[in-house]
Amino acid sequence: MALADRLRLMVLTDAALLKGRDPVAECRRAALGGATMVQVRLKHAPPRDVAALTRTLVGALAIPVIVNDRVDVALAAGAAGAHLGQEDLPLDRVRPHVPPPPAFLLGISVGTPAEAERVRAWGARGEGADYWSVGPCFATGNKPDAGAPLGAEGFARLARLAPAGTPVIAIGGISAANAAAVARVGAAGIAVIGAVWGASDPAAAARALRAAFP
Repeated sequence: MALADRLRLMVLTDAALLKGRDPVAECRRAALGGATMVQVRLKHAPPRDVAALTRTLVGALAIPVIVNDRVDVALAAGAAGAHLGQEDLPLDRVRPHVPPPPAFLLGISVGTPAEAERVRAWGARGEGADYWSVGPCFATGNKPDAGAPLGAEGFARLARLAPAGTPVIAIGGISAANAAAVARVGAAGIAVIGAVWGASDPAAAARALRAAFP
């Protein structure tokens, strides 16, 4: 499967929104509805718990599973890659120590022009990200430290700074109602949290998102 296809609908886990539901069963439902990648995001969990959930999801799902922040956990758990934020280890220092793509993907969050230029410089040295995640596109309550919403046009301005051939996905407040707006300005995919886990039926929610962002 091409990288752009794998990035079409990334679903991030969220313990608060899952409210005690089995994350493996719920991720299976999201995949059934059309999710194309799962990102294990457990901000306050110990590494052993993140690794255990990741290993289980890798074995349970036919779609790629990546890990938020923790490259070491992703490697140990057999994940398809890791997603880094601007406060994590610099991607250019991580890249030489992990398998090359497509064996192991590295994504990066970008929210400002300054961050975009920093990440772009890594790419110029051959140490860049396999994809950018740009946001927040719209208002979101699922990331307290998110910046002001970019809107579709703000997303497009940052996305244009990505190196040629680097897919850029939209994150932050994405829903079935506004997914088409980022699709129209060139998003390769969308990443969601509340749009799936805040719904009573994750499979139906994922289907609605795929219909809005085919």
